[in-house]
Amino acid sequence: MSLGLKRDEIRLEAHYDEWKKEFLRVKRDILNSTSIQENRIEHIGSTAIRDIVAKPILDIVVGVDDIDNVDKLIVQGLKEAGFLKLKVERPNEIVLAKFTDDTYVEKTHFIHLVEYNKEHWNNLIFFRNYLNSNKTAREQYKELKMKFLEEINGGITEYTDYKEQFVKGIYEKRK
Repeated sequence: MSLGLKRDEIRLEAHYDEWKKEFLRVKRDILNSTSIQENRIEHIGSTAIRDIVAKPILDIVVGVDDIDNVDKLIVQGLKEAGFLKLKVERPNEIVLAKFTDDTYVEKTHFIHLVEYNKEHWNNLIFFRNYLNSNKTAREQYKELKMKFLEEINGGITEYTDYKEQFVKGIYEKRK
């Protein structure tokens, strides 16, 4: 198992059980370097969904109390664990990444800092759980991803936009 994608690269790989082990290793690093509670660190994204193809980047959601006032010690602790804050502008979210080396060319992990137990957190967890428990939805998502590679094969923005309606449709099932 290897993790990593270069900027704007889209590549899908078969599911690896080692992704869960890597998440647990990184979670331990986060717990050792921050004051974040264990229940506020979750493995999300396609690498957390069984039997599905995924970009080889591990996505982790970390819940904080107030996204507009994140404790600087948390950001410093995440930096000590190897994560750097990105200049990504997303509403109600701070994105950090881990890279393969200090050239910062290839990302291997993302942390999505969001408010714990609020809508964004709950949507991300629900999406993962729903796809893990629903084989039909998992197959539809897999087919959608493969269709993107076959028909469009663009960058990360196009890939995210292509999947948006499906993802929002799953979020709607939570309500």
